[in-house]
Amino acid sequence: MSDESTGTAVSDQPSDAPRQRASVEDVLVDVKNLVKYFPVTAGVLRRKVGDVKAVDDVSFTIGRGETLGLVGESGCGKTTTGRCILQLYDVTSGSVVFNDVDLVQTKGEQLRRMRRHMQLIFQDPFASLDPRMTAGDIIGEPLLVHKIAKGNEYRERVAELLSMVELDPAVASRYPHEFSGGQRQRLGIARALAVNPDFIVCDEAVSALDVSIQAQIITLLMRLREEFNLTYLFIAHDLAVVRNISDRVAVMYLGKIVEITTSDQLYANPRHPYTISLLSAVPIPDPVVDRTRERIVLEGDVPSPMNPPGGCPFHTRCPQATDICRTQVPEMKKVDEGHMASCHLLDAI
Repeated sequence: MSDESTGTAVSDQPSDAPRQRASVEDVLVDVKNLVKYFPVTAGVLRRKVGDVKAVDDVSFTIGRGETLGLVGESGCGKTTTGRCILQLYDVTSGSVVFNDVDLVQTKGEQLRRMRRHMQLIFQDPFASLDPRMTAGDIIGEPLLVHKIAKGNEYRERVAELLSMVELDPAVASRYPHEFSGGQRQRLGIARALAVNPDFIVCDEAVSALDVSIQAQIITLLMRLREEFNLTYLFIAHDLAVVRNISDRVAVMYLGKIVEITTSDQLYANPRHPYTISLLSAVPIPDPVVDRTRERIVLEGDVPSPMNPPGGCPFHTRCPQATDICRTQVPEMKKVDEGHMASCHLLDAI
């Protein structure tokens, strides 16, 4: 398969190279009790009248060389979580330890130096590239900002990065409007790779692309992960996409993580009612099975993050909710080795 007008062949299958599995001791990102509230103001004096609780007490780890998928409905806090980890948003409370450095307590020049090791691939390949800059300038800007290369070394590095994402180095003089959506996203990936990062947040990196192009970008990201031992936080709302690229998956609802486990275990044995409902909506490429399987249609809308319900945040839409769900917040419980979920009814599901 080839991307639009690149003429570059892209394999549909992930690399067979052995993965470097991270041990418990080899944690690259450790998020603990992360909270991010956005203040809501009203009136001429802009008095604070409440908070949008975008991320509410979220904890997880990502091992070096691992891909953690973060899934959930729009507005559940996925993107905010990723941006809090990168310190693009100041967190309300909690800690984000990256490579043994607490980023929440890191400011100024020290934080700027840390940004070389963590990058972001944006959701929109059209809005995330400056239309007044050429492809070469867009990719090379991080090299200049961090004083990594200049002159001939700079030009050689830009050409190398374009080749790395399967684009012809000759396109360096083109402007973003001359590229297709898939090619623009490749430019975004090349820009993220420019500073040789250890960790990349992929914020809905394929959701704005056609399905066939999504497959190409996913394959590219998987190849780059193997080649450079990258660590990803892969944010998405498409569970089918997340399954292909993620080692583990965390399911988020209304600012909280409700279930986290390995990718295989999540699809084989989902335990939280919200996860089960999400998986029931994933299309199956077998019309007989797809027609006969049970679908779970959730009633009502997602509650406002400004005024979330008491007890379990999912109880207002959960078909199995009981009185305890309405009054007590469930704790994260161990379901199996490496499988955690927050539900009062785990034994009954």
